Parts: sequence; structure tokens; C-alpha cells
Amino acid sequence: MPQAPLVKVEFEGDIAWVTVNNPPVNATSTKVRQGLADAVAAVKGARVAFLGCAGKTFIAGGDMSEFDAPAVEPHLPDVVQMIEESKVPFVALMHGNVLGGGFEIAMACAWRIAAPGTGFGLPEVNVGLIPGAGGTQRLPRLVGMETAIDMACSGKILKAEALKPLGAVDLIEADLTQAARDFAKELPERPLPVSQREVPEFAVDLLESSHAALKKRAKGQRSPLENLMALIWALEPFEHGQPKERARHLELRKSAESRALRHAFFAERSVSKPSDIVGVEPRNISQIAVVGGGLMGAGIATAALTGGLSVTLIERDTEAAAAAQERVASLLQGAVKRGKMSEALMKDRLSAFKAVDDYAEAADAQLAIEAVFEDLGVKQQVFTSLAEHMDANAILATNTSYLDPTEIFAGIENQSRCIGLHFFSPAHVMKLLEIVKTPETSAEVIATGFALGKKLRKVSVLSGICDGFIGNRMLAAFRREADYLLADGALPYQVDEAVREFGMPMGPYELQDLTGLQIAWANRKRNAETRDPKERYVSIADQLCEMERFGQRSGKGWYRYEEGNRAPIRDPEVEGIVEAYSAKHRIVRKQFSSEEISSRLLAVLANEGALIIEEGIAENAEAVDMVQIHGYGFPRWRGGPMNYQTEIGKSVSRATMETVAEESPNSWKLSGK
Repeated sequence: MPQAPLVKVEFEGDIAWVTVNNPPVNATSTKVRQGLADAVAAVKGARVAFLGCAGKTFIAGGDMSEFDAPAVEPHLPDVVQMIEESKVPFVALMHGNVLGGGFEIAMACAWRIAAPGTGFGLPEVNVGLIPGAGGTQRLPRLVGMETAIDMACSGKILKAEALKPLGAVDLIEADLTQAARDFAKELPERPLPVSQREVPEFAVDLLESSHAALKKRAKGQRSPLENLMALIWALEPFEHGQPKERARHLELRKSAESRALRHAFFAERSVSKPSDIVGVEPRNISQIAVVGGGLMGAGIATAALTGGLSVTLIERDTEAAAAAQERVASLLQGAVKRGKMSEALMKDRLSAFKAVDDYAEAADAQLAIEAVFEDLGVKQQVFTSLAEHMDANAILATNTSYLDPTEIFAGIENQSRCIGLHFFSPAHVMKLLEIVKTPETSAEVIATGFALGKKLRKVSVLSGICDGFIGNRMLAAFRREADYLLADGALPYQVDEAVREFGMPMGPYELQDLTGLQIAWANRKRNAETRDPKERYVSIADQLCEMERFGQRSGKGWYRYEEGNRAPIRDPEVEGIVEAYSAKHRIVRKQFSSEEISSRLLAVLANEGALIIEEGIAENAEAVDMVQIHGYGFPRWRGGPMNYQTEIGKSVSRATMETVAEESPNSWKLSGK
């Protein structure tokens, strides 16, 4: 059978209906662009042409799979211009999302009619680009410079209801087809094309203040500032600004930043479909139990409630259960305050939640997640109690960060239902979910873990079992090299500064102070017996813990803190301890540049990631990169440590890692790649 056209033109009297049907998001691929160009010619003779899309959305972006190849005609800017200049006026009928090239096409139409709740945006900044078909040139003319900056420089999506008062949407109607027919009965006077309008006046300091704010927030990412510069070109005549936008768009497609961000975009989608679950149907989970109502358990419960699940939280006694109830309610109220949830929805979600002190209340749950502290015996007792009251096929999940799940589940019947679901704190905010399979975990249970992660809006990554799984194992290696750098000549603030300069939100020592030094200390003590005695071990962190310098909560850790202020302050006492350690071990301290510090730490991350892949703990480099981006603050615009290693050259990273290994003999295993 011949393939149906991606762009169809139909006539109803003097009305032309142009429909794009390129699932799933009607992207502006080469064939769609050609179809739209042909449609402009085909509608000649009509009084008005209505442009809509089949499926769940209007045009929601371009086809990024084409971005690594030379641009192919017809180019989108030319198609957009054809629509704007068409003698037959086009009306955009929009629903779902109107993004990127779709928004550029809509702005070229004479009028815009949207379904309620339709989202609009120019998200090119999120893949290291600026729009390339007039988006930055038309948007300020249509909505004003301030809103244009908000949308183009941050990728913010605004609803039709917010854009209508600005004149970007002419009508909001639920029945787009009927609205179109009514609109066609008496067309208003055709407005001046958006490209020919003037940018409305704006505050004199808007551009300067926006530049400063974007630079601070971007942490080294260039595309927000590139979009601001392109928006400024809209102050020139359109015929000057639009070619500059197009040329810069094509240049940025070749940039390392755009390649990294596109890698992250595709990796997020690929890691959600590991080979273990291909063709496997997950169970439908609607009711879960969470054991432990501390910060982690409350966060998990909140994420599950937000995802539409019913949650029973189990605590050790009535007092702890009452505290957990308050904690979860407070987290949901916080979502209301931030505009993430309505008051009515919050009340609905709270009605699906209860905190209790009796395991029998978990009897109807289809899945239980343990979120108690890292003690093997305590966790084992939790699952013994859950197994006594839940169905023999109900899924049992541990949230452990380091412990071996096979030991945690020892003695539990039907081991195929046991799995690790490692959330990151705060669990209702952090996007990463490590799904840890045991040798016995069934494919159906793994698939259910991924389906649950999707409901909770997490980026889920499959991991095998090793100490720390993917993320914390890499973090341990990262921190170990940071400690070696301290012993050999760096100071904590220098390491943290180097890491921040690379683009991470926080350095390793600032992060330890935030989360608490005692957590890693407990893990080091747990591993002491199995640590290779030949491996170099720097005990500075242990010394700080012995001095009860546990971080921000104790007012001092690697840094000191003033009461009521979380800003780290260099502490001469700690720096003296570092230097004394070097002297005691007869280490001649040397100077490290920021670049040397960051390159060593990044080489260690890439090496550990490669080992994790070689050992089959992670399926591929994309899995490692997503763990680092969504769980540990690795800058998305660098694509993750494995992508970054590829970008700078694996041989460069390898040479740095060999230097690191030579300076600390018997301390590192080098990957085979």
C-alpha cells in the first residue's frame, strides 16, 4: 500500500484544511517541510487555510536525527516565510505542545487558535542551539522582549492562557474544528505579518540584567547567552536579523555543547528501555507501601502521591507515624506554594495517603519500598515483616545506597519479586532512580520498576550489583582522587573551585558538608576489612569525623559555618590538618592548577564508568552518563563523563588516568578501553 502523505490538503468549499500527520510529535522532518511547501501552493484559490496536526500534539519540534547531517532543502526558514507570505492567510489550529519549529510556523500564520492548556516554547536552548527559522526574530515582536527572553533563554513553556493577553494567541477553544469554521465565517482584517512588526518597548536595563542573570545561572553553558544575543538581533530589520539567526543556528549544530546536550536528550530515552525488558509487559501498580518516614521515605511517598499512586507509610510507632504524616503533608504543601500543584489536587493526594505503625496495613499494596537507615539487620527485619503480611507475589524493593540487595533479601520467598529502587535525596525532587536487579529478579519486575519510575517522572537507569551500584561507586572513586589531591598539595577550596569552574553546582567537599561527613565515614569503616592494604588510603576525612566535624549541621566540616548561614568559609584549622597530613607522610606538596584538578577527577570518573560497563553493572555509556547528570550534578551541557571523554579524546583522558595511577601505586584499576 502507498504510504499516506505526511501533509494532507483537503477542501471544504473555499476553506483549505492542511493536516500534518508525522507521529509521534509531528516533527518538521525533510518530508514534512516539503509537504508544507507543497501545501502553500496547493491552497491557492482558497479563502483561508487552517493548519492543524493529527495525534496528540501540534508540531513539537524538529527532527534532531537530521542535525548531524548537512541541512536539506526545503529549509524550514524558507517554508515558514512561504506560509507568512502566502496570499491565502493561514490559521494555526494548535493543541498539545507547539514547540521549536512548530512555534516558528505558528508565528508565521496570520492568526492562532489554541485548545485550552496548549503549551508554547522555543526549547532549542536545551540542546545547545538557538532557533533557526526566525523564532528569536518573531517572538520579541509578538510577545515582547521580556517574555521572549524568558522563553528562548530558559526553554520555558507557557500555556495558551498566558500568551493570549500578550496577543500571541487569538482564540482559545476546546473544539478547534468548530472554532475554525466559526472563524472562517467572517475573517477579520489580516494583521501585519509578525516579521514586519516592531519590538514593543522594554525596560532600558532589561538586556543587561538578563545577561548577568543568565550568565550566573548557566554555569558555563553558552546557549542561553547565544539566545539572548539572537533576540537582540530582532531590534534590527527582520531581513538582517533572520539570516544571522539561521547562520548561527547551523554553526551551533556543530558545537561540542550541542552535541553533548543532544546526546543527553537521546540517552534519557534510550536508558528507559534496557535490553532486559524489551517486549516485557510491566504490572500495573496503583498502591504502594513505604517503610520509614524520614526525609528519604517521606520524599518517596510524596513522589508516589504526585505520580497518582495511593501510599501507605509504615513507621515504628504512632508518634513516628504522626511525624511522617506531617512531613509528607508539608512536602505537598510546598509544591502548592511553588505553583507545582493546586490546593484541590494536594487535598486529593493527601486523601490517598496514610501513615501507620502496623505492617498489616501493607496487605493490599502491590509494591513495598524500604527506606530505613543503612543497617543490614534492620532492613532484613523490615522485609521479613512485609513478607508476612503482603501477597506472596507483591514486589519488594530496597532503597539501599551501598548494601548488597541479595543479602538484604536473604530468606525471603519468591526472590524473583525482589529489586532495588535507589532514590536520591530529596526523593520528590531528584530525577534519578537506579533500578538494581539481583540475579533472581524477573524481567517483569524490572519492567514494573521502570514503569513506576515513569509514573514518578524519574530518569530510571538499570544497574547490577556492586558496592555503591553505578552512582555511589563512581562518587567513591571521585572522592578518593580528591583526597589524594589534598594529600599531594591541593586544599579543599581549590578542589571545589575547580569542580565548579567545570560546571558542577558544588565541589566534593562542599557537598560532603551539605550531606554530612558521617555517611561516607560509616561506609569507609564498613569497607575497612575488605580494602586492599596496598591501596593508598588518605585518612583526613576520618580525622575530621573523629573531631565531630560532620558538616553544616554541626557548624563545621571541611569548612566552618556561621549560624544561620550555609555559605562555606575557609577554615585554617582544616587546612592545617591537610598540610600536617602531608608532612607526616613525607609528601612534598605541589601546586595544582584548576585545570589539572578537574582533568584528574574527570579521568577517574570516566575510568570508573568504563569499568562499570566492562563488568556489566551498567549496560552502556548512556546509562553511566544519565546517572551522573541526574544524580550527581554533572553538567548536562557536557553530556556526562563518558560523552565528555569522547569529546576531548579517549587517549587524552587515558593518559591523565595513567598519571593518576602512577602517582598512587596499587590504588587504581585501569579500564581496558
